Amino acid sequence: MQKDFHYYATYCAAYLAGYSHEDSLQIAYSAALVDFCSDDFLAELSAPATAATTQLQLEMVDTKTDWFGRTRITEIWSSFHFLPGDLYAEPGKGGRRYKDKYRLICNVNSDLLVKTVELARGESLQAVGVAMHILADTWAHRYFAGTPSLVINNINYSFYERVPEGDKTVDRLITFRHNPKAKDDPEKSIYTNTIYRGSENSVMNLGHGRAGHLPDYGYAVYRYLPAWADYREIVKNNPEDFHHAFCQMVYALKCLRAQDAVFEKDTYDTEAVEPYEEEIQKILTKRNVAADLGWKVLGGRLSGQEIPEFLTDTWREEYLKAGQEAKEQTVLGRFFRAAIRQKGMVVEEIKASGSRILKTKKRKGDRA
Repeated sequence: MQKDFHYYATYCAAYLAGYSHEDSLQIAYSAALVDFCSDDFLAELSAPATAATTQLQLEMVDTKTDWFGRTRITEIWSSFHFLPGDLYAEPGKGGRRYKDKYRLICNVNSDLLVKTVELARGESLQAVGVAMHILADTWAHRYFAGTPSLVINNINYSFYERVPEGDKTVDRLITFRHNPKAKDDPEKSIYTNTIYRGSENSVMNLGHGRAGHLPDYGYAVYRYLPAWADYREIVKNNPEDFHHAFCQMVYALKCLRAQDAVFEKDTYDTEAVEPYEEEIQKILTKRNVAADLGWKVLGGRLSGQEIPEFLTDTWREEYLKAGQEAKEQTVLGRFFRAAIRQKGMVVEEIKASGSRILKTKKRKGDRA
């Protein structure tokens, strides 16, 4: 998903769930920050590197894909952007290595999602925001895995977008190109994706890189052939999925506000969202690759308050000026704590499933 959903739509969901304007802003800021809290961001603040929630494109250029590099990639991307849907799934084919990667495929309404939401209970607003980012991404990133893998994340070039044409829809073959500076062109169904690399562990095969940004666009409806499904067709309807994500966020946020509520899978607060359905559908189906301000307009009307633009540096000075012991109580300090806890939980769950992907590698001289 893009910044407009992670920031403005999260604000809308939080406000509908009963949070104040100020608290909704805190939740939304943290949800959006997940996409920007990289090694460079943390280094500028002298903050703990273990709090990284993403790896930016320029950082990935220098990222090695040896065992240690792949481990860090998997820890970050599986924890925050591609939450595994079933760590105990049986693919029915392939060896142990394939099964370990297959089990990292992201999907919605997983046991890990329940643990992610409940991990934020009683914690800071920043922890709530982190959980909402992860919840939303399960809907956008489902069917892709947060680890470099050709046999899981590759796609066939039989990739079609369903586009409106008059009073009907037609399937139009997508043209993929590999220039990262070129803008996607939804009017011609021309999109940028990562270049094909035959190496199983190439960073080009991480997440939905081979499908470009299509999974992040709210308007996109497409059908494609994923490698993990033996290139059998899957249809992805983002307007429906993003709507589910929004309704599930409202429900999850209400659960976290109520002391005696328990977050349950496959539950959505459609009642709270119903009065705004027409406006939300217009936002989700607008064919626009840039961040759309429709969610911002809706949020402002809900609260009657101005919603400031998201800026990563909003709380930078508070963190830098705080003493060492006080840093943990700043907005960024609480965000870093939430990120570290979430990553630790997911990593332990992956290890507990018997997966060897994150198994500690023995060094020369270590005892068996």
